[in-house]
Amino acid sequence: MKPENKGMLLGLIGVTLFGLTLPATRMALESFHPIFIATGRALLATVLAVIYLVAGKHRRPTLHEFKYLLLVVMGVAIGFPVFTALAMQRVDASHGGVMLGIMPLTVAACAAWLFKERPSLGFWLMALLGSTLVIVFSLMRGNGSLHWADLSLLLAVLTGSISYATGGYLARSLGGLQVISWTLVLATPFLVLPAIWFAPSTWQATNTAWLGFLYVALFSQYLAFLPWFKGLSLGGIARVGQAQLLQPFVTIIASAWLLGEVVDWVTWAFAIAVFAVVALGRMLGAKR
Repeated sequence: MKPENKGMLLGLIGVTLFGLTLPATRMALESFHPIFIATGRALLATVLAVIYLVAGKHRRPTLHEFKYLLLVVMGVAIGFPVFTALAMQRVDASHGGVMLGIMPLTVAACAAWLFKERPSLGFWLMALLGSTLVIVFSLMRGNGSLHWADLSLLLAVLTGSISYATGGYLARSLGGLQVISWTLVLATPFLVLPAIWFAPSTWQATNTAWLGFLYVALFSQYLAFLPWFKGLSLGGIARVGQAQLLQPFVTIIASAWLLGEVVDWVTWAFAIAVFAVVALGRMLGAKR
């Protein structure tokens, strides 16, 4: 299999795992504070990260890599989890999913800005078209208006896009799990106090809340980054980032399955349209 195709396949696996994040977060909100969910999930994932780094005797990041890891910390370990958890208090997971659908465009923009990837004009047009589709979908679901929680989701998009693009760049030298592992280790000093402050007074949470929390901690915060960062490094940040256009619809389907949200024919129509845009965007390519 060509590296580009393998990268896209790994990217799709990562997107599928990430697509369950918002429904799982809403499940965790049954019993936990959003700040505890955001910081606690990272701390729990750090346990896996430390085991992986120590058992594998992996090298420490170089000074050059360390500087870029701080950008990944800003989005993956702090910004994205906090902003999405806050937003899920006010809007449905399906609404949040479509708002995050603009990330392929912003990830590609970050890759072009930070790492000199050069998507073609047609590639940009497909990314713009796909992002427009998911924004229109979001407005339709919101009866033509955006909630204040959308600002939180847009901040999640911004911080997440910078960290995804940077993580894909670092995965070429460190590897996907090393990137997220070192990210979590470096973020730990910023997470401990908020996690303690917002920890529940009693740990008698519902089974649904525990299931949601464990998913975002083990998969969303850690294991999903292995195929995601590896896919970005093999297939190109801008190109594989296009796979995220499918993530809103993975989220919508998961929301219907896990949370009972309604999925109508409009959702499927947009899903098919976005899939077509992803296929065309992949064909147009991007120079690295």
